Amino acid sequence: MAIHVALFLTLLETIALSAVLLVWANQVRGARLLVVFLAGVATWIVGNELPNWFGIATAPLAMALLSTLPLTSAAFLHFCLIFCHSPIDRRWIHAAYAGAALTALHALLRSPGEFEHFEPFTGVEWVVVPNHVGWMTSLVWACFAALGILALLMTFFHAASAQRRRQIGAVAISCGWGLLAMSGYAFAALKIPVYPWQVLAAPVFPVILVYGILRYRVFVANVWARRALASVILMALGVLVVPLTVLLPFESRWVVAIAVAATTLALRGPVWNFASRLVYPGGTLSAEDWRQWRMQLSQADTMEQLQARATAMLSQRMGMEIQTRIARDANAQALSQTATEDNGAEPTLVCSDHAGEWQTQLFGFEEAPPGQLHLAELFGTLLADAAANVERSEIARQRERESQLNARLAELGSLATTVAHDLRNPLNIIAMAVALAPQETRQEVGEQITRISRLTEDLLDYAKPWQIHLADTDIAARISALIRRMPEVETGPGLGDAFPVRLDPVRFDQAVVNLLTNARQSAASKRVLIDAERRDGAVLVHVCDDGPGIPDDLRERLFQPFASRSPGGTGLGLAIVARIMSAHGGTAELTERAPWHTCFTLTFPTTENTAS
Repeated sequence: MAIHVALFLTLLETIALSAVLLVWANQVRGARLLVVFLAGVATWIVGNELPNWFGIATAPLAMALLSTLPLTSAAFLHFCLIFCHSPIDRRWIHAAYAGAALTALHALLRSPGEFEHFEPFTGVEWVVVPNHVGWMTSLVWACFAALGILALLMTFFHAASAQRRRQIGAVAISCGWGLLAMSGYAFAALKIPVYPWQVLAAPVFPVILVYGILRYRVFVANVWARRALASVILMALGVLVVPLTVLLPFESRWVVAIAVAATTLALRGPVWNFASRLVYPGGTLSAEDWRQWRMQLSQADTMEQLQARATAMLSQRMGMEIQTRIARDANAQALSQTATEDNGAEPTLVCSDHAGEWQTQLFGFEEAPPGQLHLAELFGTLLADAAANVERSEIARQRERESQLNARLAELGSLATTVAHDLRNPLNIIAMAVALAPQETRQEVGEQITRISRLTEDLLDYAKPWQIHLADTDIAARISALIRRMPEVETGPGLGDAFPVRLDPVRFDQAVVNLLTNARQSAASKRVLIDAERRDGAVLVHVCDDGPGIPDDLRERLFQPFASRSPGGTGLGLAIVARIMSAHGGTAELTERAPWHTCFTLTFPTTENTAS
């Protein structure tokens, strides 16, 4: 009788949990396949119990239901592969279903066994005993189940986060529990005269399986888990009170009922808190927690560090994966929209700057209990304060860098003006002194004078204060005009399109010409390429050559003044390019673009630019 009760409870649970999973199907990968698997478990239970419920005449229908067991294990394998993000070819999955279908068809046509009365199964009238077809069916089922568990174990050992490992571990444990519970029926098949006590644990299997999957994904699963746990504890306490009533000098059912009710009402609050602590570890926030959170968040120097630190702290505290996103005013609306569209995948905190004020919004917390919701809101308040502090620190550091740069440039400009003035007369005297010298001497002196003059001009240009003047400019057309007198420069396919950007045309020309000049001077085979593309809200201009490349010791200081890769260079060309790009709110970088040995990339934002 106990086995019938256990299997009936398991049947009811699988039906109820299947309905729950269908509601949350969009929130868990492979949820519909899990519903198919649970439906297969229900079919297996009905197949075993049908003759016990309605008589042995239903044995043919029961055998037909049991013949579908391989399809259940194939759905389980498919679920495990999707749940674990396994990169497996879909043809293998189709092959698994085909093999399961053929095995099920063979069992349906040949019958997988017969029902017998097995004496050790006390209270069970009919038990299925497999024949050779049934053993083959069971072998196929076991192989698919083993492959699914193997996929879970491999993912467990390679999981990127502790939450993911706990989730995979919970599913694997539930699968092992289910196999243990179902193994009791093997006693009858192997003629082992032992009562299948493990079958009595079957009702726990679907609960552990579904809760293990939803525990770290769906808040409402935790809500029901807390309610169920609290109810079980209260019922257990009520049952324990009943024997104590025998100590009373009189016997009354009303007194027993009142004692049970009073006990459950009195202990309801502590039991509820205890269940909350089990289901939601660390759900209560103390003053020390608040101080620790504030201190840890204040240690972040950048928004990226703050986002990573906040995600790790909140996920660890809430015992499930919580995402945090930090965006400035320009990206706040897009990020909030993305979080709204993805709502249901993961609870997310979006911290953004709205008109100079940092605020935190919660997405995916609709089903969170009040305690967890309050904890997330408090953490969001600290996160917003920390983001504002990081922003102020970044602005202060930027102003300090600009102040130091302006001071250095002012000093350099004054020095450059003096040097340029003092060099002109000596250079003129040198030029006149070699007027009657041989041609080779005059040519060498002239080249060196030109080099000194160019260095002086670059120095003055780099050091003097200047402003950029923005205008709507087509980068592709501007580049075409620049390389008209440079036939050796190749153009990439991207320049066939228009690239409208607001920039300073004169300074743009200067930056591109500087890069092209460097590339033409350093390219060993005289191959130089210029190309453009759109990427991530910006226009990128690439200038590449196949020269000897940039030495490793020069890469880190390439855009600093007087760092040159060519013997005749002034070392200010790339520094001027970097300053031009900074004034446009963009960047100049050394990038990798095969097969070119050297490639410089100018990135112009297509949003509103800032002049400096």
